[in-house]
Amino acid sequence: MTTPPEPPPDHEPAPAPGDEPTRARGGAPDGSAGSSPSGPPRGAPSDGARVPVLTDADADADAGTGPTPGPGPASRVRRFWSVRRIPAAVLAALVLGGAGLLLYDVAAVRADRTAMAWRRELADGLATRPLDDTWVVVGAAVAVVLGLWLLILAATPGLRAILPMRREHADVRAGLDREAAALALRDRAMEVSGVQSVRVRVGRSKVAVKAASHFRALDEVRADVEAAVAAGVDELALAHPPALTVRVARPPRKA
Repeated sequence: MTTPPEPPPDHEPAPAPGDEPTRARGGAPDGSAGSSPSGPPRGAPSDGARVPVLTDADADADAGTGPTPGPGPASRVRRFWSVRRIPAAVLAALVLGGAGLLLYDVAAVRADRTAMAWRRELADGLATRPLDDTWVVVGAAVAVVLGLWLLILAATPGLRAILPMRREHADVRAGLDREAAALALRDRAMEVSGVQSVRVRVGRSKVAVKAASHFRALDEVRADVEAAVAAGVDELALAHPPALTVRVARPPRKA
């Protein structure tokens, strides 16, 4: 008579004390993770691995951006260029008027009509007058002056009333009006004790300060005014700091 097989037990037998830590914690079968019940949590590195430290440079590299660049060398700041609409409009009007009048006269002559009187006189004068004639010399001098004036306008930036400021950002250009700069420096000089009145003239490369002091020693007032105005020039953030000249005198006496 055949004996039926025994049914499997409802519960697995309890593991041996030495086998429980490695299987329960997903450790290696050879028990290298240790048998301490208070082992590392799930997902933690093993005993021999070191925890990597994420620095700011690594975070920037993971985010696709490099480290923040430091302040580079200041770029050269140039003056503002003037549009010069009035000289350009005057020159364009003169050239257009002269060319149109000459073209009309040439077309009239080609149509078997008489040339204009001014053109005949101009042609006769250029053919008969010598080069040392007074009107020829005057006309040549006027042409030379106009040509030099146009060349100077084309080669110089203009806008002398605007002082360029330092460029903190590559895409931003700023300028300061000379009258506004003089007013700001005048306010700084008026704060000095003993100053009664101040006149400030701001140029492209020089700042001239003339103050009148009704009390205190002139040397002390001059030193204080120079220090105050120099601090004001630094606060203006000009690209080319101008030289400073300070004169202090007593106010004129009333008769």
